[in-house]
Amino acid sequence: MITTEPTFAPLSPKDRIHSLDIMRGVVLLGILLMNINGFGLAGAYGDPTVSGGATGWNLTTWITANLLFEGTMRALFSFLFGVGMFILLDRLEKKGAGLKGADIYFRRLLWLLVFGLIHGYLLLWVGEILYQYALMGFLVYSFRNLAPKKLIIGALFLFSMGALWNYADYRKDVKFMEDVALIETYKAEGKELTKELEKSDQRWQEREWERSSEGVEHTNTNMRKGYFEVVAFLAPINQHFDENWPYRYDLWDVLSMMFLGIALFKLNILSAEKSYRFYGLMAIIGYGIGLTTNYFEISYIMDHNFSLLSYSKTNITYDLGRVSVAMGHVGLIMLVCKLPILKWLKMSLSAVGKMALTNYVMHSVICMFIFTGAGFGLFGKLQRFELLYVVLAIWVFQLIVSPIWLKYYRFGPLEWIWRNLSYMKKHSIRKQQL
Repeated sequence: MITTEPTFAPLSPKDRIHSLDIMRGVVLLGILLMNINGFGLAGAYGDPTVSGGATGWNLTTWITANLLFEGTMRALFSFLFGVGMFILLDRLEKKGAGLKGADIYFRRLLWLLVFGLIHGYLLLWVGEILYQYALMGFLVYSFRNLAPKKLIIGALFLFSMGALWNYADYRKDVKFMEDVALIETYKAEGKELTKELEKSDQRWQEREWERSSEGVEHTNTNMRKGYFEVVAFLAPINQHFDENWPYRYDLWDVLSMMFLGIALFKLNILSAEKSYRFYGLMAIIGYGIGLTTNYFEISYIMDHNFSLLSYSKTNITYDLGRVSVAMGHVGLIMLVCKLPILKWLKMSLSAVGKMALTNYVMHSVICMFIFTGAGFGLFGKLQRFELLYVVLAIWVFQLIVSPIWLKYYRFGPLEWIWRNLSYMKKHSIRKQQL
């Protein structure tokens, strides 16, 4: 008797969900709008007063980015990763993969973790997120089969925990700034500082130096050195993020959005199946709440001269703004997917989305050669608004090259390597080999 063992292979083109690929393409390009500040400027990802310019077009760029994109692209990136991992497991389970499905899933995450470490330490991107996605992906496995309602409740719980932690940090920062004021009084009166005040003074002096022209120039100089010198300079920063971010931020920032993404996928919201009215209301409500929150946060920060406490206080409502705007983005993207418009752009965005891993890492490779001493050494030499020219050039390049590549190949190069490692099987990459 001949038995045929089921084959477990990557998703075929006909089984892909077009709206998810388009959304992934939009998010992949959009996240570069925020990341470019970390690629090209010292300490200016959130605070424009440190470097890159905080007036004129530079200030307008900062306001626009924080109003529409800060946290939202990262949220949707996490959102889509959770959906992708759910689809992978669901498809394998329906094929009767059993434990082999779990093997493929966890092996996929293990290699993603390795890719993340390479991406951060060797491709010089301290803002990389693949490592965190791998860690959070291990946790998603146990919750993937929950009902949408329970997943949404879980996401809300995680958001609440993050907000509470932010509030606790704000209270600490209030005490810290009170210490700073007291330190100034003690120094003016010639009094000796207590051990607690000495620690606060050291922390304040370190912060002020990092934000000073000398501190910014120190970073600029190191980032313009040779490749291995930049690797050594960034390694401690990468290590700090890898050790602290998973428990301080990722549970509340990444895992929550993975839960929410899976919930909305199960509710058929991400496949563009709902009505125009549904997505229109989703966009209006999401933008209404999110943009209002973000506007007041930005105004508060600017009214308080970009102070430490202004950032710390607005972090308390950070998730309310970013998640709401992210939901507005989802509604708008799904509307565009449904409408019979911009077909050429949607096809290009879909191709970018199908090659999301390759294109994401490509951002780092291109920026490494543009900004660090491994290439042109332009780190710190462009103003904030001038970085948008680099973003636009990368967008145009990926929107053109991605569909051309997929005309001849089944996967992006990194997607192909990732699949081979996950399934422990070499898949054909050229379409004519099918």
